[in-house]
Amino acid sequence: MFVASPVKTNSYGAGLVRFPAFPVLPRRRQHIVPLSRKVRAVISREEKTVDQEDGKNTNGSLVSNTPAFPWQRSKYTGTKTVIAVVKIRKKMREKLTERVEHQLELLMKAIGQGMLIQLVSEEIDPETGSGRKSSETPVLGLPKARNDSRYLEFTANFTVPTDFGKPGAILVTNLLSSEICLSEIIIREGSDTILFPGNTWIHSRNDNPEGRIIFASQTWLPSKTPAGIKELREKDLTSVRGNGEGERKPHERIYDYDIYNDIGDPRKKDRVRPILGVPERPYPRRCRSGRPLLSADTPFESRGKDKDEFYVPRDEVFEDIKRDTFRAGRFKALFHNLVPSIAAALSNLDIPFTCFSDIDRLYKSDIVLRHTEPKNKGLGGFIDGILNVGETLLRYDTPAVIKWDRFAWLRDNEFGRQALAGVNPVNIELLKELPIRSKLDPAIYGSPESALTEELIGHEVLHYGMTLEQAFEEKRLFLLDYHDMLLPFVDKINSIKEDPRKTYASRTIFFYSKAGALRPLAIELSLPPTPENENKFVYAHGHDATTHWIWKLAKAHVCSNDAGVHQLVNHWLRTHACMEPYIIATNRQLSSMHPVYKLLHPHMRYTLEINARARKSLINGGGIIESCFTPGKYAMELSSAAYKSMWRFDMEGLPVILGMAEEDSSAECGVKLVIEDYPYAADGLLIWKAIKNLVESYVKHFYSDPDSITSDFELQAWWDEIKNKGHYDKKDEPWWPKLNTTQDLSEILTNMIWIASGQHAALNFGQYPFGGYVPNRPTLLRKLIPHENDPDYEMFMRNPQYSFLSSLPTQLQATKVMAVQETLSTHSADEEYLIDLKENQRRWFQDEEVVKYFSKFTEELEEIEKKIDNRNKDKKLKNRTGAGMPPYELLIPTSPHGVTGRGIPNSISI
Repeated sequence: MFVASPVKTNSYGAGLVRFPAFPVLPRRRQHIVPLSRKVRAVISREEKTVDQEDGKNTNGSLVSNTPAFPWQRSKYTGTKTVIAVVKIRKKMREKLTERVEHQLELLMKAIGQGMLIQLVSEEIDPETGSGRKSSETPVLGLPKARNDSRYLEFTANFTVPTDFGKPGAILVTNLLSSEICLSEIIIREGSDTILFPGNTWIHSRNDNPEGRIIFASQTWLPSKTPAGIKELREKDLTSVRGNGEGERKPHERIYDYDIYNDIGDPRKKDRVRPILGVPERPYPRRCRSGRPLLSADTPFESRGKDKDEFYVPRDEVFEDIKRDTFRAGRFKALFHNLVPSIAAALSNLDIPFTCFSDIDRLYKSDIVLRHTEPKNKGLGGFIDGILNVGETLLRYDTPAVIKWDRFAWLRDNEFGRQALAGVNPVNIELLKELPIRSKLDPAIYGSPESALTEELIGHEVLHYGMTLEQAFEEKRLFLLDYHDMLLPFVDKINSIKEDPRKTYASRTIFFYSKAGALRPLAIELSLPPTPENENKFVYAHGHDATTHWIWKLAKAHVCSNDAGVHQLVNHWLRTHACMEPYIIATNRQLSSMHPVYKLLHPHMRYTLEINARARKSLINGGGIIESCFTPGKYAMELSSAAYKSMWRFDMEGLPVILGMAEEDSSAECGVKLVIEDYPYAADGLLIWKAIKNLVESYVKHFYSDPDSITSDFELQAWWDEIKNKGHYDKKDEPWWPKLNTTQDLSEILTNMIWIASGQHAALNFGQYPFGGYVPNRPTLLRKLIPHENDPDYEMFMRNPQYSFLSSLPTQLQATKVMAVQETLSTHSADEEYLIDLKENQRRWFQDEEVVKYFSKFTEELEEIEKKIDNRNKDKKLKNRTGAGMPPYELLIPTSPHGVTGRGIPNSISI
């Protein structure tokens, strides 16, 4: 066993002076304690110059007969040895050079030149006025491999005074040239252990001479922080805030704010995009990377080379498993797009679908084809080889929406069902009156009254044996309204030359039948008005062939609009982008010892990294969203306009987000659903309530005093920064919640956790199951609906199927977006789920009462899963079960990895 000697310096010049100094006494032979489990530590008492006779020590003071907690004994004038076990996580993938370096690093660690650690007591040293510190001690010895091959364990010995006090922090210095992933450090005396959770990357001293501060797992409010570690608490927070200057380096863990000035490139004419986060285009703030501006005259930040990664704080970066999942997705996308790309290159055109069999060939058949060797050599043989690699690479899994019923997407019932149980079930609302009125400026956008008149809707409801008055009285009319959001952008979108697409602003009215089916009654598609025409076109389903195909095109335009609003507003803006400032503020203002930090920590995992990747290749100028979704290069402008006109923090959670619910104090969650068979809302309210129960118990546990919320300066700074920095453009809005009571805090935290978990899961993991079949949910349309005097009308009448298919995204556009949807719908193997929160949080808390809260939460989610499974078998619930219909599983808590259409991760991790 290695023991640190009380030397002054090591070979690196690192100070090892004992502080405070104390005499070195003769050592008794150490008793070796049996060690078990993954982590082990031994503390052996040393000789003590204590005269126990008559209960007095050498100074004559009384010695207590009832010892306190081992770290808080009376002040003996002796020493003891603390043996701590340091657990390091290995990298999964290493290059050959890294393997050689790894072996060298093991040698360096073995001789004590890899890492230094130093204990800091919770007690104040009277000589310095700061926390009492041990000597800076090297981590020594050959590593001990555990059952889990990903981890290695090393030991470090400390000799400290017996009156040292309980360690509250450990200072860690990495002497190696490369970073180290510290999993945890554990110290134990008998049955009493102290856990110092890490799960953090420790930078090399070559990159930053400042060491890292690792706190014990004990939770402390700022006012109750032990005196010995108060200074370190503030120092650690200061270190992650940065100074707002300079370009961030990959090893850093600096959290700061910036505007969206990195999604365009003004040096390229077709990549110029406006900056978001300015008065005329408000937006949430992103994590600052500090990349240099393109020039002194422009506020645009450089994007670097294609292979360059966007900065995120080091602990936010994807782990190897997650990164491999992304690489696999890109590799599959390469092959998925191979044939359409070759065809487009050879013909200099992007080929449209010409028949439904073109689309069917994108998917795997039930029987996997045999791999065959190319018969020819040369170029022909090479191409044969590519085309015969099998269905694994060149074909997609069949999306759930058509897996058991190829024609479900054609039916009006399925169109209506997806408004309640699809991938975007959050925009439908109860229709309370006619006519519908626009809030846009009539001087620019014409008459505010919709063309969906009482007469028209009254005529349609008669088909169901009901008058319009009865339909309103029985609350059977519902609305999906994208008119005001889209109309200001329609002319600009329809004028795009380089990659043409066509759109309308849409409104759809639905009727909920007594049989339990939601069906579209009528659709209004609007273009900006001209002096000659209001350009409002109304469509209803009919029985003749022409009306049938026109109705199909009208529904396709609604689906296209819904796909764009879903991706840019409900999914990206309201979950990804709005969550980012909460994460930045949490790391900047709340210590890792703070109870709110510990509660939110699992719900922040990977979000900054996935958002950075989105800005790099998804929402950027010329990225996937622009090339494959209706708004095109105006996509982020539309997202900004939605943030300006509709985003409110207090209206983002359940049940207030639901336009299909009414207040009812007798109901379980305080609301009653207008349509009981509304799968997203019904299941979501169960998850919401479970989160709310957990948060309320947790908050009351830590904030028992009436003034504890207002007196918590870290908490108040956190909420103030979210409002005034993270959502700077909305800082003066009157609707921001106050933060004065435990109820205020509980509502705020419930909202955040729901957005990161349940809401994101409902909006994300159904993208491929519903959108993977292009006709069901086209992300753009390339033609307007033809009218009798239009040049395309004759072609439409002669071959309506071709007109429909040629309006859809091209083959290359379709395969691009399908590849992205498949990747975004995939759970990686290292996903952490809401139902496993008990296990994830157990390492953070020594408080058994808090552990019970998380255990109860897990039990609630297990019961919710059973309840959802039973709902999906209930034949009375027509939006969940039926012939060939996929059940609604997006809010089922558990999931295996892969594209499953179910499972609620803790965080926005994809």
